Order: sequence, then structure tokens, then C-alpha cells
Amino acid sequence: MRYEQTTTVAATAGQAWTALRDVTDLPQWTKSMTSVEPLDGADLRTGNRYRIRQPGLPVMVWTVSEVRDGEAFTWEARSPGVHTVGFHRLAANPDGTTRLTIGIEQTGPLAGIVRVFVAARTRRYLKLEAAGLKAAGESVAAGGPA
Repeated sequence: MRYEQTTTVAATAGQAWTALRDVTDLPQWTKSMTSVEPLDGADLRTGNRYRIRQPGLPVMVWTVSEVRDGEAFTWEARSPGVHTVGFHRLAANPDGTTRLTIGIEQTGPLAGIVRVFVAARTRRYLKLEAAGLKAAGESVAAGGPA
């Protein structure tokens, strides 16, 4: 199962990254998360873990598996029979805006069963998160907080 959401942010990639890299602020700009608790420090770096609470979903611990400063990060969570990878990518557009792509990929023997129960919610949450990051990046571009 793989879902993606792409949007254009009226901000530079650097400004969008400022909003994206502070993952503990995610609940401030998206209704799809109620809390993001750092377990190894708040900095977005490989190996750091975050306990994430989302409405209607089990609490999950996500581990950062890759960070490309200013461009992208990936984190992963495991539950019985399912490996979930969440990705977040920024790419500068020629007009000075930024293309944001976020998504979820689930694999494992139970991924198909999980899809039946959470596909619609996953798509809705990705839309909320993309819209929230768009607003946060544009807030940074306007001189406000992320």
C-alpha cells in the first residue's frame, strides 16, 4: 500500500524545510496528529524516535531512518505484520515555490488487511498534513512562525 499527496508551497525550499524539520510542531498545523513526543531529543536526525498519537489510530513510535537536510526525511514504524515508512520531500520549483510530496508506504504480511481499515483515513490525513505544511511554510515565508 502506498499513498502520496503533493502540493505547492508559496515559499522557498529552505523556508518549507524550516517548517517541516520541527516535527514536534506537527500537531499545531494538522488535525491528523494530537501529539509528537520526542524520545531521543527533538532534533530531526537519523535514529531519533518520536511517539505519535493520531485520532483513531494506535499510538506508534516512529524512528527517523534518513535525513537529507533541506530536502527530505523518512521515518519508519513497525507493528505486528506491518512495516510503515513515511516520507517527506521538498523540491524547488523554477518559479521560487516548492513542491512538497509526503506519503506512506506499508508492507508486510498484514499490510493488505490494514489497508482495508485505514485507507480512507490515511488519504484524509495526508491531505491534512500537506495543507498544514503548506500553511506553515508560507507562514515562515511571510516572516511568521512555522
